[in-house]
Amino acid sequence: MKAHVLFGAVALLLSSNAQACLQQESESNNTQNTADSPLCSNQQVAGAIGSNSDVDWYSFDTTSTGNISVSLSHGSTADFDFYLYRATGSYIMSGQSSSNPETGTYNASPAGKHFVKVTSYRGTGSYKLTVTFQGATGGGGTEPPPTSGCTLGSRPALPSGLTTYLLGASTDSCPALTSGQGSLLLMGGGTDVDAAFSLRVGPQIKGGNIVVLRTTGTNAYNSYLQGLTNAASVETIIVDTVTKANSAYVEWAIKAAEAVFIAGGDQSAYLNAWQGTKVSTALQYVYSKGGVVGGTSAGNHVLGQYVYDPDGVAGAVSNEVVKDYCHSTVNISTNFLNFPLLANTITDTHFRQRDRMGRSAVFQAKLGSSGRVIAVSEATSLFVTANGVGVVDGTNEAYILRADAQTQYTQTVCGQPVRITDLLRYKLLPGDSYNLSTNSTSITPTRLSIDGRSTSFYIPTAPY
Repeated sequence: MKAHVLFGAVALLLSSNAQACLQQESESNNTQNTADSPLCSNQQVAGAIGSNSDVDWYSFDTTSTGNISVSLSHGSTADFDFYLYRATGSYIMSGQSSSNPETGTYNASPAGKHFVKVTSYRGTGSYKLTVTFQGATGGGGTEPPPTSGCTLGSRPALPSGLTTYLLGASTDSCPALTSGQGSLLLMGGGTDVDAAFSLRVGPQIKGGNIVVLRTTGTNAYNSYLQGLTNAASVETIIVDTVTKANSAYVEWAIKAAEAVFIAGGDQSAYLNAWQGTKVSTALQYVYSKGGVVGGTSAGNHVLGQYVYDPDGVAGAVSNEVVKDYCHSTVNISTNFLNFPLLANTITDTHFRQRDRMGRSAVFQAKLGSSGRVIAVSEATSLFVTANGVGVVDGTNEAYILRADAQTQYTQTVCGQPVRITDLLRYKLLPGDSYNLSTNSTSITPTRLSIDGRSTSFYIPTAPY
């Protein structure tokens, strides 16, 4: 079961038993017993030292004897050190010089659990830690990379109690996709965007299979999606328990698909049933083999590294959450999916229609200066290809909120009104594009400020 996270501007809780690769440090990780994990080989992790006494621990498992290399970079005014440990005993390697980055390689360490400790010799600030070793690589968790061709065998038997609706072929069609060229579809809710499926998804899946995931609902997407994409089959699967999410049938159906679309509904129900299960690793598999993973409304919400997750509480409303930085409705979870293009990202939907700019600005403050919000209005989508370029389709707009050196988190304190100055706000209209890899676009941003002390808390007063 996931844990909700109510967190400060930078520190984000990353569950130590999740399958996705760790990308962001979480506090408290000040001891070996509370070490953040899992580090993946060659996957950069962002962290911060908040005081000279702060200590950050990380753990990882090597799968065979081999070299372990560590690289630790940090700001120019600080001097941070690292120490490498096996499961027991004193450290076996360290970087304690004044170099930046601080680097080192330990030769032929035996397989097993290892730890890295990051400390401050002088100063505070952010850092980047990368550890390379014999083990799981970054970008896709522990799921092995997909291979070409039909390698999944025949469809498993349908387990008792699992509801599915299959339109079209029951076999794995296996068109030739390009491994590593997966795409993401972020839809804003309300009316679906026909062009996103006919112009974007259809050409990429080449007549392959589509799976629609939901925890409740009907097969209404089946004929709609098949008509727009010419898919060999569309199967809607109602996956409403962890047991069903771990079934061989559900895993096979998702992995055999060239596109998976997560319908609207309740993102908290999705996380409760799917987080840490075969559903999450199978979704990563589809993306890695060159397929499309997407969703609308709640299905969009669960795509980012961080997920707005109101499980058990009322939905977050802009004019309420700006009055208290730690408002009870701002619950954020993580460790469901791990798409590199959505690292340090939280998504929002039904955006302009439900005035969610204020709450998304608070979400961005929770993620901190490196965090980003991708917010999509109704009847609109953002289709993101492997090179990072996202293109807007539909009838309304998408928004990007992020910080730069000019942005100031003037007041982000529990129990106090939120005050944020000069967030970057990009408004993308149909046909506009934004590169998520480089945060570059031809669209000129405006500056957005939030002052929760006022009933007119947007600056400018018309934020859309």
